[in-house]
Amino acid sequence: MANRTHHPSVFLVVITILLSIYQSEQRQSQQSLILLRIQQILNFPVESSNWNNNYLDFCKGDSNSSSLTVVCYEGNITQLHIIGDRTSPLAKNFSMDSLVKTLTRLPSLKVLTLASLGLWGSLPDKIARLQSLEIVNVSSNFLYGALPREVSSLSNLQTLILDNNLFSGRLPNWLDSLSTLRVLSLKNNVFNGSLPNSLGSLENLRILSLSHNHFFGLVPDLSQLTNLQVLELDDNAFGQQFPRLGNKLVTLVLRNNSFRSGIPAGLSSYFQLEQFDISSNRFVGPFQPSLLSLPSITYLNISGNRLTGKLFENLSCNTQLDVVDLSSNLLTGSIPKCLISNSSNRTILYARNCLETRNQIQQPAPFCHTEALAVGILPDIKKKHKEKVSKVVISLGIVGGTLAGVALALLIFFLVRRGNSRRRMKNPPTRFISENAASGYTSKLLSEARYISQTKKFGTVGLPSYRSFSLEEIEAATNYFDTASLVSEDSYGKMYRGQLKNDLLVAIRCIKLKKRYSTQNFAHHIELISKLRHRHLVSALGHCFECSLEDSSVSKIFLVFEYIPNGTLRSWISDGDTMKSMSWIQRLGAVTGIAKGVQFLHTGIVPGVYSNNINAEDVLLDQNLVAKICSYNLPLLSNIGKIQHGSSSSGSKNSSMKKSVNHEDKSDIYDLGVILLELILGRAIKLSKDADAFKELLQATIVADEEARRSIIDPAIRKECLDQSLKTMMEICVRCLAKEPAERPSIEDVLWNLQFAAQVQDAWRGDSQSSEGGSPPALSPLQSRRVSFH
Repeated sequence: MANRTHHPSVFLVVITILLSIYQSEQRQSQQSLILLRIQQILNFPVESSNWNNNYLDFCKGDSNSSSLTVVCYEGNITQLHIIGDRTSPLAKNFSMDSLVKTLTRLPSLKVLTLASLGLWGSLPDKIARLQSLEIVNVSSNFLYGALPREVSSLSNLQTLILDNNLFSGRLPNWLDSLSTLRVLSLKNNVFNGSLPNSLGSLENLRILSLSHNHFFGLVPDLSQLTNLQVLELDDNAFGQQFPRLGNKLVTLVLRNNSFRSGIPAGLSSYFQLEQFDISSNRFVGPFQPSLLSLPSITYLNISGNRLTGKLFENLSCNTQLDVVDLSSNLLTGSIPKCLISNSSNRTILYARNCLETRNQIQQPAPFCHTEALAVGILPDIKKKHKEKVSKVVISLGIVGGTLAGVALALLIFFLVRRGNSRRRMKNPPTRFISENAASGYTSKLLSEARYISQTKKFGTVGLPSYRSFSLEEIEAATNYFDTASLVSEDSYGKMYRGQLKNDLLVAIRCIKLKKRYSTQNFAHHIELISKLRHRHLVSALGHCFECSLEDSSVSKIFLVFEYIPNGTLRSWISDGDTMKSMSWIQRLGAVTGIAKGVQFLHTGIVPGVYSNNINAEDVLLDQNLVAKICSYNLPLLSNIGKIQHGSSSSGSKNSSMKKSVNHEDKSDIYDLGVILLELILGRAIKLSKDADAFKELLQATIVADEEARRSIIDPAIRKECLDQSLKTMMEICVRCLAKEPAERPSIEDVLWNLQFAAQVQDAWRGDSQSSEGGSPPALSPLQSRRVSFH
C-alpha cells in the first residue's frame, strides 16, 4: 500500500476554515449579547420580545417584524430598526449615554432607526464613533439639547431624521462638513435662530424639512442645491424675501411664516412642482395664473396673503389639480371654468376675495382696491394707446384725475346715503330698545344667584362702568360694520373691532338670533355678563339690543368688550417671533394672572363659571403683558337656543356653570397645566397626548439634576430662571395634568405655588417686590414646604 502524504497547505486551509467558523460564532454570540443589552437599556420594549429566545439567529432574520429588523452583511450587523409606540419617556434610570455606548460596539452599523421608544436626554458625543453610519432616524422621542459638533465627523452620513423631539439651539455652521447628506429632517423641535449659510453648500441635499420650529430671518441662498426636491419650512418665522431656490423642486411648503415679498416670476419654470403652499404669510403683488397650469401641480394653496390680480374664466389649469385654495386674498374677476368643472372631485376654495361670484363669501370690489393701496400695490391699469406721453400731459392727467376722483367720491357718498335712507324706509323697521342691565332685574336675579361681596371690588378694574349702548353708537364705532373692521367670524356670529367717540378701542360681538325673544328673556344673562369684570378677564363694557318695531322682539345682540391689542400668550412664547419674548418672571406673572382669572370665574360669582376650555390662544396680553382670558364660558353664548319664553332664569342655566361631583372645576385646572407646559417648554401643545407625553418628561427631569431640567426648557429662559422656581413650576404643572380630576390641585393650591415660585425668583434677583399681584408672606426654611389646599 502506498504511503499517503498530506500537503501542509491542506491542514492550513482546514484550520483557517475552522477558525473562521469559530470567529463567526463568537462574533454572532457577541452581537447577540449587545442586542440583549440594548433590549435591557430600552426597558424591554414589546417589539423585542422575540429576542428572549436563546436559539435565535439574528442575522438570519429570525426575529424580524414590521417594528423590528436586524440586517447583517458577512456576519456583521449593518442595520438595526426598532420602531415602538411609546408616547411617554422611558423610566428615570434610562441613560442615552449608555445606549449609544452600547451601539458603538457594532462598528459595521450603517442604518440605525430608534423611533417612538421614549428615549430622552441629549445626543451623546460618542455617536461619532459609529463612523459607518449612513442613515440615522431617532424621530418621535424626547431627545433635547443642541446637536453635538461630533456629528460633523460622520463623513458617510446621508440621512439624518430628528423629527418630533425637543432639540434646541441654532443650526450649526459645520453642517457643510456632511458633504454626502441627502436628507435633513428636523421637524417639530425647538430649534431657533437664523439658518446658517452653509446649508447652501450641501449639493447632494434632496430633502430639507425644518417645519414647526422657531427659526427666523432670511432663508439663505439655496439656488445651488440643484438636487433639492422637497423644501418644508412651514410654521416658523422666516421672512421677508421669497427664498432663492433651484427649479427642480417637487414640494415647496412655506406656510405660516412672515414672508412679505412678491412671488418671483421664475416659479413658472418649476415644471416638476407638485405641491405649492405659501398660505398664511404676507405675500403681496400679483398672483401668477400660470401656477394653475404647471405640468405637475396637484396642490396649490396661496390663502391668507395679500395677492392681487384679475382672474378670467378662460384660464387654463392642470387637469390633475386636486386642491386649490385662493381664499383670503385680493383677487378680482371670475373663477376659471377649468377649476369649477368636475369640482366634485376637487377641493376649490376662493372665499374672502372680490370675485364675481355668489358662491363662497366675497368682499365688495372696493375692498380689494383699498387694501391693495394700503399695502402699496396698485391694481393693473390698462395700457394707454400711446406709449410715449409727455410729462406735461401726465401731470395734467394726474391733477385732473384727482379732482374728478374727489367729485366722484362726493357723488357716490351722496347717492349711498340717499340709498340707505330709502332702504330703511322699504325694509321692515327696527328700533333699539335701551335696557339698563342694573335696573329691573336685580331682585329676580338675586333670588337665584348670590354674588359674593368680593365681586363688587373686582368690578373696579380701571374700565368705564357697564352700560347699554345705542345702535347708533355701535354703527359709528364699526363704521357701519365695514368689512375692514371685521376681526373674526364663528358659529355664534361676527366680531368687530371698533372705536368709541371717546377714542376707546373696543371689540364688538354681534349675535344674530334665529328665533325672536323679548328683552326680558335675556335679563339673567345680561346681569351675569355685567358682573364678569376682572383684571384678568377681557371684561364686558356693555350691550345693545336691536329689536323689531313690529313685535319688539330681539333680532340681534351686540356685546361690547375691552380691546386687547398686544397679541395672544402663545404668540409671545411659541410663534418664533423675535420681536416678542417673555422673560421667566414675566411668564410667572402671566400664568399667575390666568390662575387669578380662573379663580374669579369659579368663586367670584355664584353659580361659578366652569369648563372654560382655556388655552394659550385664548389668553391676550395688554401693553404691560398683563394676561386676560378672552374665551371663557360666556353663559349667553352657551345657552343660545335654550332660552325659554316667559322665563328669565330657569331655562338659562347651563350645566357647565354648576360645580358638581363631576369635578368640572378641575377641567380648568388641567387647561392651566397645559398653559404651564407651554410656558416652560416654549412650544405650542395642541393635543392631549402631547401634553401627557411632556408631563412624563417633566416628571423624569424633576427627580434628575438641574442640568437635565434646564436642558428641556425654552432656550429663551434657560439662563435666567432659578432652579427652585423652575422646579416648583414643573411640580405644580405635573399635578395639574393628573389624569384623575380628583388628583388635580385646587385653584388656591395652584395660585400659592405660582406665587411661591415668583417669590423665590424675585428674592434671587434681589427684588423685594413680586412680579404679579402680591406674593405669599416671607417663609422661614422650615415653613418653605409647598402646601396643598384641597
